[in-house]
Amino acid sequence: MTQNVYTVKQVNAYIKNMFTQDYMLTRIYVKGEVSNCKYHTSGHIYFSLKDESGTIACVMFAGQRGGLSFRMREGQQVIVFGSVNVYERSGSYQLYAREIRLDGAGALYERFQMLKQELEEMGMFAPEYKKPIPAYAKTIGVVTAPTGAAVRDIMNISARRNPYVQLILYPAQVQGEGAAGSIVRGIRMLENRKVDVIIVGRGGGSIEDLWAFNEEIVARAIFDCSVPVISAVGHETDTTIADYVADLRAPTPSAAAELAVWDYARVRVHIEESSLRLNRLMSGSIQISRMHLKEYQTRLTYLHPRNKLQEQQQRLAEAEDRLRNLMEQRLKEARHRLALDMEKMNGLSPIRKLNQGYSYVEKYDGNVIKDISQVKIGDRMSIYLKNGIIGAEVREIKEEQHG
Repeated sequence: MTQNVYTVKQVNAYIKNMFTQDYMLTRIYVKGEVSNCKYHTSGHIYFSLKDESGTIACVMFAGQRGGLSFRMREGQQVIVFGSVNVYERSGSYQLYAREIRLDGAGALYERFQMLKQELEEMGMFAPEYKKPIPAYAKTIGVVTAPTGAAVRDIMNISARRNPYVQLILYPAQVQGEGAAGSIVRGIRMLENRKVDVIIVGRGGGSIEDLWAFNEEIVARAIFDCSVPVISAVGHETDTTIADYVADLRAPTPSAAAELAVWDYARVRVHIEESSLRLNRLMSGSIQISRMHLKEYQTRLTYLHPRNKLQEQQQRLAEAEDRLRNLMEQRLKEARHRLALDMEKMNGLSPIRKLNQGYSYVEKYDGNVIKDISQVKIGDRMSIYLKNGIIGAEVREIKEEQHG
C-alpha cells in the first residue's frame, strides 16, 4: 500500500485554500474584547480578540488603517470586519481586519477613558485635594438605592461595628436615565445636613449598569463636596470615575462601611489598654518623683542652715578649747618663768641676805648708805637686821685703804 507524504508547506497551502474557498470566512464580522494590542513601527496593528470562550489573533495592515477611526486600547469591546485566513509560515490562522468599530460597551469604555483623561488633566484626581476621612464619625450619609445588597451590607456592618453611629440614607436612583442627577441631589442634601462623611455607591454590574457613576456631573459633585466622600461602586474589579474623584475609594459597599464606621469595641479596648498603660506610667512617675523627693530632702537636710550653724558651733567650741588649752599652756609657762624669776630675785633679796647675817644701813631720810662719804659725824641712821632695826649715830668715821 502506497502512502502519500506531504510537506508542511503543502499542508498549510491546502488549508489556506480551504479558508479561501469558504465565502463566510472571507467576509466576517467578529465581536470581542481587545487584548495584547501593539502598534508596530511599520504601521501595522497586531491584537487579539477574546471572549469568555477563547481568543483569536488579529492584524490590521497599514494599508487598511482607513477602516479605524479611533485608537485601540486594552479592554475595548469592538466589532472587527475582515477575513479569516492562514499564515502559511507559522501554520496559524488569524483575522485580517479591514474595518474596526466600537461595540456598544466599547463605546462607553471609550467615553470613560476620554472623561477620565480630561478630569485628570484638570487635577480633580490630585491627592492634594483629597480630604481625610474622620476617624470617629458620628453621622454618616449614604447615597445608594434604598433596596439591594449595598444598603443592607452597610447597615449590618455599621450595627456590628458601632450601634451609636447614625446612618442617614438618601434613596437615590443608581441606574438608568436620571440616575446621575439623583446621585448629585443626594450628595448635596447630605452635605447640607452636615454629616461627617458620605458613602456613595451601589453593588456591582456591567459598565452600562455603573455608568451613572462615570458621569461628569457626579464627578464634579463629589469633587466640590465639602464633606469627605467614600466611593463604593461595584465589586473590587469595578472602577468608575467616582472612584478617582472621591476622597477615598472602597472596593465594595461593605468595605466602605468598614472604613467609615469606627469599631466601638476596638476603641473601648484601646481606651482600657491606654488607661492601664497611663496608670502604670503615672505610678512609675510617682515612684520616681518620690525617690527624687527623698534625695532632695536628704540634700536639703545636709544643706540646711541649722546644720551649718551646728557645724560652726562645733568648730567654735573646738577653737575655744584650743584657745583655752593654749592660754593654760601660756599661763603655765608664765608661772614657770615667774617662779624662776622669783627664785632669782630671792637670791638677790636684801631680806634674804639679812637672814644670812648681813645688814644694811639707811640714813633717816631713807637713802641707803653705800659709801662712807655719805655720812659725817653725828648723822643718825638705821641699821636693818633680820629681826629688827637698830637706831645709831655716827661717832667715828674710819676709812680703810685697800692695796
